[in-house]
Amino acid sequence: MKRLILASSSPRRKELLSMNLLSYEVIPSTIQEVMDPSLSPEELVCSLARQKAEDVFGLHSEHVVLGADTIVVNNGTVLGKPAGREEAVAALRSLSGRTHTVYTGVCILSEGVERLFSVSTDVTFWELTEAEIEYYVNSGEPFDKAGSYGIQGLGARLVQSIAGDFYSVVGLPVSRVVRELESFGISAVSQEDDI
Repeated sequence: MKRLILASSSPRRKELLSMNLLSYEVIPSTIQEVMDPSLSPEELVCSLARQKAEDVFGLHSEHVVLGADTIVVNNGTVLGKPAGREEAVAALRSLSGRTHTVYTGVCILSEGVERLFSVSTDVTFWELTEAEIEYYVNSGEPFDKAGSYGIQGLGARLVQSIAGDFYSVVGLPVSRVVRELESFGISAVSQEDDI
């Protein structure tokens, strides 16, 4: 039977798959991602997810490979993971009191089949004080996250509201992914039966 392989080392994506009783193996992609600035946010995040999935699928084509990527877009600017403290502070200042969009792209590959899609969610931040920004940056949480915040952690206190899929902001639109995986024969029920 085909196994599910997650082409990511993201602890958040692993947690979301495990939370849904899916059995999987983690084999992170090792490619240097190519960011094409001519692409729309939806196209870009799908391209990044596909790059990861194809990298791992090239060595494990007998299985089902799941690649995903998340970007934050604020006023037309893509905010990736901050390179350091100053970038994190600048990103959080730019998000303060505004609504931005989080895009998560997903690519699922199996022999002869590809599912490629993106999910977007609008996130509105409270007006943040400099003290709030400093406190959050000092926590260390922003440094491995697109947009310099994690909605599932301390970053939750920055968020006034969201419109869309919460789990997509965390890093994986679980509901859609679970449904797509079922079309590949991957489900919690079938995998529990095999254990």
